[in-house]
Amino acid sequence: MLTPLKPLAFATLSALFAAAPAASQSLELQGQLSGWTILSAEDATTSVFGLRYLPTFTAEKDFSGERTADTEISANAYASGPIGSSSELEVTGRVKPYRVWGRYKTSRYEARVGLQKLNFGSATLLRPLMWFDSVDPRDPLQITDGVYAGLFRYYFPNKATIWGWGLYGNTSLKGSETNPTKEHTPEFGGRFELPVPRGQVSFTTHHREADLRRGLLGSLDRQSAFTPEHRYGLDGKWDLGIGFWFEGTLSHQTAPDVDRPDQRALDIGADYTFGLGNGLYVLGEYFLFDNSRGVLGPGEGVRLVATTLRYPIGLLDAVSGIFYFDWNRRDSYRFVSWQRTYDRWQFYVMGFWNPQQAVIRPGGGEQTVGRSPLSGRGAQLLAVFNHRWTRH
Repeated sequence: MLTPLKPLAFATLSALFAAAPAASQSLELQGQLSGWTILSAEDATTSVFGLRYLPTFTAEKDFSGERTADTEISANAYASGPIGSSSELEVTGRVKPYRVWGRYKTSRYEARVGLQKLNFGSATLLRPLMWFDSVDPRDPLQITDGVYAGLFRYYFPNKATIWGWGLYGNTSLKGSETNPTKEHTPEFGGRFELPVPRGQVSFTTHHREADLRRGLLGSLDRQSAFTPEHRYGLDGKWDLGIGFWFEGTLSHQTAPDVDRPDQRALDIGADYTFGLGNGLYVLGEYFLFDNSRGVLGPGEGVRLVATTLRYPIGLLDAVSGIFYFDWNRRDSYRFVSWQRTYDRWQFYVMGFWNPQQAVIRPGGGEQTVGRSPLSGRGAQLLAVFNHRWTRH
């Protein structure tokens, strides 16, 4: 979809890069080619293979007075198909924009506009503030769609930071949403990050109009087709010898016929690297999520515990694991990975043992989303090649 932000990003960067011909400029073209196979131990017909290429062009131009303009343009080209006994190969694929943004920055502020990744917060595995991205911590490539947005950040001398953003043209589900935004309506919000002794505390807010007729919980029988939605978040993180953080959100929909208009989420976590061998990294989080009527009213939701461990084996290899436990359903989600890294190549061997129907998402919330590629028991093989060309 062509939105006003996309041509605006191109126009802004074209004007900036055409100006000040004496300023220094750098260009870079890089790409990431990955191929994978997911083998299911439950049902061989659900095994799949895939191929993805992410070409990325970046340009940066420095001006006098610590001013810089830069841009990033990238695409996501991928294809996948089932691995089965059928003689006819059924492959589906797509090419779509991945990032298209332009930015102007100084030592005190930056302004970025276009298709961009917009994420923040203190939590790692179970993220109440996963409002705009859908990064899965089990994905070593951290692939996520961007949003069409304008973002402004100002950096105060005391290290405090204020964010402000506006979104437009994002009609699909994003982040942990269950209903998309109403078409042709803007969204807006902001965030304030304040340094405190040995850490940081932040407040975040976002406002939009949700389309109740579409999405995971959409219904054509509702009296209200749309509802204003207001989100508020508070998070903090500290280095107290061990890392410690919390992240909480409240969300309220104002339509009168929404059954449970309030959502509450809270994540508490800590991490530490033990001095065992090459260093054993351990991270744990506890997560609560409720749909309720009233901010303090009783609700229905999930209680999750998550942990990840990572241990480097020499210079090239590392092993890791991510584990979730759903206290309500007594379901366990297990994921283990071995990684080998070279200058341009990475290889992964991953195993998973999960319920057949996954009803949780790494970012929080509860919904039946059907069968995912990592449901049941199986293994995934992933190979990644990176290349780069730079010109100054």
